[in-house]
Amino acid sequence: PGYGGDSSRVQDQLRHVQQISATGRAFAATLADGSVITWGHADSGGDGSGVQDQLRNVQQISATGRAFAAILADGSVVTWGNPDRGGDSSGVQDQPR
Repeated sequence: PGYGGDSSRVQDQLRHVQQISATGRAFAATLADGSVITWGHADSGGDGSGVQDQLRNVQQISATGRAFAAILADGSVVTWGNPDRGGDSSGVQDQPR
């Protein structure tokens, strides 16, 4: 549990899982409907509530040691987790695609 292994808080939401990604202390599961469920340490991406409304039509998730990046169907990217480790992409959100 100390490294994000306790999924009891979200266990009932973990249905139709297509992919699971992990940081050092958190997990992100992409569901069949393109939504994402997160758990584990908040400072490592285990709390995705700040971007939950943006995590729709997720195609792929990549991770660093403490942050996640999700690619959406429209090609945009949503990040969360430790802002010093890649969890804050606000500085490049206006860059051309």
